[in-house]
Amino acid sequence: MEQPSQVGSLVCVGTGMMVGAHMAPLCQSHIEQADIVFVCVAEHYMEAWIMSLNANAVNLQPLYNEGKDRRHTYQQMCDAMLEQVKQGKKVVGAFYGHPGVFAKVPHQAIIEARELGFEAYMLPGISAEACLYADLNIDPGQFGCQHYEANQFLRYKRVIDTSGYLVLWQVGVAGDFSTAVFTSTKKQRSRLTDKLLQHYDADHTVIIYEAATLPIESFRASKVTLAALHEQEIHQHSTLVVPPQTPLVIDEYYQ
Repeated sequence: MEQPSQVGSLVCVGTGMMVGAHMAPLCQSHIEQADIVFVCVAEHYMEAWIMSLNANAVNLQPLYNEGKDRRHTYQQMCDAMLEQVKQGKKVVGAFYGHPGVFAKVPHQAIIEARELGFEAYMLPGISAEACLYADLNIDPGQFGCQHYEANQFLRYKRVIDTSGYLVLWQVGVAGDFSTAVFTSTKKQRSRLTDKLLQHYDADHTVIIYEAATLPIESFRASKVTLAALHEQEIHQHSTLVVPPQTPLVIDEYYQ
């Protein structure tokens, strides 16, 4: 068997949230110099821009299908990138936002590549979390901030501090544990409302947030009462922000 002419490598980079505005110069340089780029982004404009930087680009999005277990899709994505690494190519995986935030494939692909003896690492990008702090004028250091994936929040018992912010990600699929749909039903999402009502008042104001992906767009920040949450229009990329309801309490022991 003919040996590859170079040692393969894998770099997973973040594209940021906004097309043409958020990607770091180093990430762009890796894309431009790669032998092949695998693209997994939510916006067609972002995909087109990346492909303008490197013509040898493969879109991973078609691997997703309604009713198909996302875990199977993720492994297919990893396998596609690693096959090219094994062939001795400089491979770049370009992922929406930050490649290490709510993105299983980059982490798994890097682990598998390293186990095979290849160089593999990650470069950050501007995430939806970074945009959220800027758009909603929130400083997580002011009151503190807890972050959970919505279904993980539902599945497990958590100690919720209502004096800080609570941020729940991927609320668009909250209540559906099949990992095979793009959005859950209002009835399924009502389970999230019910659990939050164990900690917060029904009339407490929460925010449904979606970052802007184009410079001509505005971000979404829909304020609704908690009781009405599951009745709202919620998308796959929606994030729920629950502001503090109770004041901070001084711990006298440390005064």
